[in-house]
Amino acid sequence: MAQAEDARGVSGCLQAAFGQHQDEYTPKAYADTVLDAKGVSRCMREMRLFVAVSERKVVGTVGCVAKGEEGHLRGMAVMPEWQGKGVGSALLAVAEAELKKHGCRRITLDTTEPLRRAIQLYENHGYSASGRVQDFFGMPLYEYRKLLL
Repeated sequence: MAQAEDARGVSGCLQAAFGQHQDEYTPKAYADTVLDAKGVSRCMREMRLFVAVSERKVVGTVGCVAKGEEGHLRGMAVMPEWQGKGVGSALLAVAEAELKKHGCRRITLDTTEPLRRAIQLYENHGYSASGRVQDFFGMPLYEYRKLLL
C-alpha cells in the first residue's frame, strides 16, 4: 500500500507512463490522468493506492475503491522500462484481491484508445469492454468490466 511519502514517486510514474501519449490526449484529459504529487495525495485519501517499488523507486501504481459490490480501478501506470515484466499483472492481482476482500463481485476500469498495451493487459486478465463510452474531456473513455469469482 502506498504511503504519503510515495506521492512524488507515483506522480513521476504517471508522468513517465503516460508521457508518450500526451499528444493523443486533450490537455484536460491528460491533466486529469497525470496527477502531480498533491493530486496523488488527494487520491490516497479517496481510495486505496498500491505501488510496485524497486530499489526504493516507484515503478508501478494502481488505485482502487470499493462501492458496495462493485469495485473500480483507476490510475494504473507502469514505468516504461518495467512494462512487460509482470508489474502490471502483479498490481492488478493486488487490487483485485483488495476489492474482493471488501465484498466486490465485479470490477470496472476506464481507459482510452491510445493505451492499446494496457487494454491488452486488461483483456488478458479477464476484463472486457462493457460497451459504455463516456466523454473524457473531449475524448472517448471506454469502460471495461470483470466479474470476480
